[in-house]
Amino acid sequence: MPDPGPSPLQPGPPAPAARFGAPALADALAPVRADGAAAAAAVLARALPSRPVLPFGTAPAPEAPAPDPPAPAEAAHSPAALERILRGPAGLGTEALHWARPTPPPPAAEAPAAPEPPAPAQMRPIPGLYHHPVPEPDPVRVAELSRRIKAWAVDEVQAFPAEWEDQFDGFSVSRYMVACHPDAPTLDHLMLAARLMVAENVVDDAYCEDGATGPDVGGRLLMAHTALDPVHTTQEYRPAWEESLSSDAARRSYHSAMGYFTRLATPAQADRFRHDMSRLHMGYLAEAAWDATEYVPEVWEYLAMRQFNNFRPCPTITDSVGGYELPAELHALPAMQRVIALAGNATTLSNDLYSYMKELKSPGKHLNLPVVLAEKEGLSDKEAYLKAVEVHNELMHEFEAESAALTAACPDPRVARFLKGVAAWVDGNHYWHASNTYRYTLPDFW
Repeated sequence: MPDPGPSPLQPGPPAPAARFGAPALADALAPVRADGAAAAAAVLARALPSRPVLPFGTAPAPEAPAPDPPAPAEAAHSPAALERILRGPAGLGTEALHWARPTPPPPAAEAPAAPEPPAPAQMRPIPGLYHHPVPEPDPVRVAELSRRIKAWAVDEVQAFPAEWEDQFDGFSVSRYMVACHPDAPTLDHLMLAARLMVAENVVDDAYCEDGATGPDVGGRLLMAHTALDPVHTTQEYRPAWEESLSSDAARRSYHSAMGYFTRLATPAQADRFRHDMSRLHMGYLAEAAWDATEYVPEVWEYLAMRQFNNFRPCPTITDSVGGYELPAELHALPAMQRVIALAGNATTLSNDLYSYMKELKSPGKHLNLPVVLAEKEGLSDKEAYLKAVEVHNELMHEFEAESAALTAACPDPRVARFLKGVAAWVDGNHYWHASNTYRYTLPDFW
């Protein structure tokens, strides 16, 4: 996975509500037939109001009346408060999920002490980067998820050596996942996303980053992918493959995380995720080939590679983590695929921008959008960085316009819910990057 001045693209004035009707939508989409998708995006950007009044919004839907707050003497991280948080938002409990099959925890002599909630994050957003703020992730849920994911990474799969513990803690995966999935009904559902995020980063670190790439990277990635997409072979050779699944941290992490995922997700959701992981691994291979040959791609080539080597597998599971399913026929709609691709592309370029200083310190030439722009378009480092901000912002506006159009055109409530979840993931991803001062610093370009 990727390492997680004002925009000139300001939305027009709010349009009357009548413009969201089917005839107006057909008029807005007419340029697709005449002048292509770019013209349609421009029309939609003018026809639709700014993001705060999109049909699905960016913040979680209002919850049912919350239980009575704890007595003043009860600490935010007391057992009673922890139990309330772990149940998740009102009305979204697992009893409403007919296909959810969470594995009950093993009996214990006594409940573990509730972890101390973390302090609020310090935000440092990139000036001019188009984004939307999110509420501070629930500190109790963050603390408990942090305890669980570290126990899995250390005890179950040995995902990293002891000397990397500070880097694991600094990654703040629990704050990341709680921010990205505000509608997750339980900690079991959040753990689906957290395990997969950790596993994807283990593979990236072990096979692709900071000198780890070698001539055998293609074979290693293929073998790692079989931990997600099992090999169907003869009885004679199956034991050797099964043994390989525990041969390194990358395969152990993938195999375990996918096992948990398939116990809560539907078969269609699992197959969808495998497909997007194939895309990711193909992007890894393209970047590795360019690194091996010292090839600096054209800007359009780099952006094409980033559509594959990007965050797409993360928002594609938003319904699995949310405890429901967007049916395959709705997920496969070309308009839905475009929205998901735009979300992945925009968030990945946000990563390029936040990790810019970090990557300058890594061995060799690390390709990111500002570096490619500087070399291919003859720009200064500052000019290239600020142009990359503009590219990101344009993709974000397209993502929002296409999401609004799809919500208006497809009345199935599961579409609106899924798109709302993808938007929440986009915003939570930015929150994590802007608040993770352990990993990221900004260049002095302002």
